[in-house]
This record gives sequence, C-alpha cells and structure tokens, in this order.
Amino acid sequence: MIELRTPAEIDEMRPAGRFVAETLRTLRSETTVGTNLLDIDRRAHELIRAAGAESCYLDYAPSFGSGPFGYVICTSINDAVLHGRPFDYRIEDGDLVTLDFAVSVNGWVADSAVSFVVGTPRDEDLRLIDTTERALAAGIAAAQPGGKVGDISAAIAEIAHAEGLKINTDFGGHGVGRTMHGDPHVPNNGRAGRGFPLKPGLVIAIEPWFLQTTDELITDENDGWTLKSADRSRGAHSEHTIAITADGPVILTQV
Repeated sequence: MIELRTPAEIDEMRPAGRFVAETLRTLRSETTVGTNLLDIDRRAHELIRAAGAESCYLDYAPSFGSGPFGYVICTSINDAVLHGRPFDYRIEDGDLVTLDFAVSVNGWVADSAVSFVVGTPRDEDLRLIDTTERALAAGIAAAQPGGKVGDISAAIAEIAHAEGLKINTDFGGHGVGRTMHGDPHVPNNGRAGRGFPLKPGLVIAIEPWFLQTTDELITDENDGWTLKSADRSRGAHSEHTIAITADGPVILTQV
C-alpha cells in the first residue's frame, strides 16, 4: 500500500534522515586502509545506541536473503554492490567501498548509501561512482509533483546509458515510512510519463546502482546475502531518501 505523508509527518522524518546522513559521513571519514568491516558495523551499532535509534537491518529477513541479516549496516566491497554483509576483512588500498544504512528514529525510517574509494583510486572506479551520483541527482530533480515514477527511472537511465552502462531493475528505489521497504518500487530504468503518480506527501528512496561491465548479479554463496557482479567487475551505489512536496523534492538524508 502506498501512503502519503502530511507536512507534519515529513517534518517528523527529518531527525531520522539527519542521523543517517551524519552517521554515513562519520563512518566514511573513519574508514581507512586497514579498517575491518566488522569494526564499521560495531561503530555504526555504537552510534545507533547513543542516538536511541533502531536498526532496520539487524533482524531483517526478506525472501531474497539467507535468514536475518544480523548486522546494522551493509558494507559492499569492490565487486559487491548491494546487501553486503560485514565479515572479517580489512580494507586494502584502492578498495571501492559502499556503505548502505537505514534506521528508524521515533518510528520513522530513513535510508541512504554512499560509495567511495579508500586510498589510491582507479580512474574507472571514480567514474562509476560519479555516474551513480549524477544519476541520483537527475532522479531527484525529476521527482516533481504531478509527474510519474517513470520520470525518475528515465532520468537515472539516461545518465547510465550515456556512460555505456547496463541497468539491472531487480533492485531499485522504494517507498519509505514506518518501514524500510514499501511501495512504490522505483526502478533505475523506465519510461517517462509511466507509473505511479508523484504526489505531495510521497516519501521514497532513490538509489541508482551500476556495475562496470554487466547487469547480472550473483549471491555470495558464503553469506547468502551479498550481491556481486557476475563477471567480478566493480559496482557503486548512491542513495537518498526524499519527500515530494508541493514545492518539489526535499532530500531528507542530507546534512
């Protein structure tokens, strides 16, 4: 079911958005060569407890995962792009890292993701990250009242196709509210003018993610959660939670 939020409810969602944004900024600044993924999760857990927030991931057990996720943040490395389950791994120079984080504050959820390179970057990694960020900005700009979900999808796809990237639509953006994942689904490819109407009060996460040379995913057989590129090429992912208002889109997960 798709729910529209009142202006007062959107204001109530802002603390969750700020906390998610501030936590990702903190974790990114503290992630260096040698940082263990399990330490990132522990740090995120520490920040959640201090804020009195509630993780959306810890007990999350959807059909596409293998049992409860068990951690409070997704940490995807290099050829992993989505649902990266933290494990005992120390980040190496040049690793492409994606942190995806969602929490509930006072009963309202916010969800955001960021990709970055630790240490010495590869040009192709920086280009891929930049593409996801530009696609996210384009998708947000297209999220105008009176439009359609397809406007967002088409704007994202235009950026990706200009870079010669293939697009997987199995996973994409989604409604956000009292729970982390709701309707409508916001795919990263689609036709403008199609899909659910974008009405004031709609709160969604927009999340372009791309792989360098494929659109095919495989699930890590060791954890049953982490989604990786089928050809081992690298992936990047950028995400914001936004609210559509009468005056246009408002980013909630931005400091």
